Amino acid sequence: MNAILKPSAHDKVGTAEAGQPFFRPEIVREPVHHDFSQVQRPLSIFESLYRHSGLRKVVILLALALVWEIYGRWLNNALLFPSFGETVQAFVSGIASGVLIERAGVSMQTLLIGYGIGIVLATILTTVAISSRIGTDFLETLTSMFNPLPAIALLPLALIWFGLGTGSIIFVLVHSVLWAVALNTHAGFRGVSSTMRMVGQNYGLKGFKLVRLILIPAAFGSILTGLKVGWAFAWRTLIAAELVFGVSSGSGGLGWFIFENRNQLETANVFAGLFFVILIGLCVENFIFATIEKRTIRRWGMQNH
Repeated sequence: MNAILKPSAHDKVGTAEAGQPFFRPEIVREPVHHDFSQVQRPLSIFESLYRHSGLRKVVILLALALVWEIYGRWLNNALLFPSFGETVQAFVSGIASGVLIERAGVSMQTLLIGYGIGIVLATILTTVAISSRIGTDFLETLTSMFNPLPAIALLPLALIWFGLGTGSIIFVLVHSVLWAVALNTHAGFRGVSSTMRMVGQNYGLKGFKLVRLILIPAAFGSILTGLKVGWAFAWRTLIAAELVFGVSSGSGGLGWFIFENRNQLETANVFAGLFFVILIGLCVENFIFATIEKRTIRRWGMQNH
């Protein structure tokens, strides 16, 4: 019973002496030399610059401007397609004369009113929807009905109900913002885990307090997406509405500026108006929404850089 079994000659094949590593003749190992003296390789100038998203976007914009300039010079028809330089010259002239600033101020004032009302209504609808099944059915039914309806299709009714003025434009703006924000916000609320909901309910949170303290922070990624989509829809609706019946109280916005210059065959000024809309969109996206995103969902670890 106490006898020790000694390995046979067959068992000793491929073994090494005591204290030596096991040797397998069919495996060839190349010596690997690791240099642990340098923990991190310093970045090159190109790699350091490439890490800045703002610089990458600037390069993209410069490339697009270069393509625009080359195509405009190649076409050589300012009436049909002015070059980037001619558009910038018209833009600077419009800013210097104050016309573009005035028209942009009218558009922004109307846009912010409609955008704000749309967000408030979307908040109310999603709060009601998340509180009961009837509210959910109500929001889903309204979204299915009105979200596919283009805002520009409501212009005839807006003219009948509110007349030719700011009220008609605000009405179609609210329609374009409301359903996009409500749909994304409600989808974000439904994506919040039941555990987080129960934690809030255990602390006695109900109704709007539960939405404000639990659901909004947890679903803020979807909410922010809805705000971005709503902002883009609002801009498109505003410019389209002003192109159709843009004069409001004797002065129109950027859409009316584009329409007037189109009638006068001032194509460079038309492009300058469009260029101003693009600049406003870039500033809002890269300064306002990017700052909100950085201080909320990225800071909370809900989104990668």
